[in-house]
Amino acid sequence: MRKSKIERIDNVVQQFMRINGIETPYNQYRLIEAWPIVMGPNIQRYTGDIFIKNQTLHVQITSPAVKQNLLMEHRALARKLNEHVGAQVIEDIHFY
Repeated sequence: MRKSKIERIDNVVQQFMRINGIETPYNQYRLIEAWPIVMGPNIQRYTGDIFIKNQTLHVQITSPAVKQNLLMEHRALARKLNEHVGAQVIEDIHFY
């Protein structure tokens, strides 16, 4: 019997996603889904629409005070979200 090359399933899935062009959209979806987990319920309460365009996360914040606080931490928040997903998905966050 011939032995075949054994690969980890997560590597096979990642290669499949990359070859078929779905790795980036999947990571973007995971990052948007991570927003309430990373930010917590207090921030989620003031969060409206969320979308990613050109490696920038756009987040609608309904409270001016919360928006101001988040603006001061936007780089650290982007880093936290990327770390949660395990990939470099966004470079910046824009609050509107």
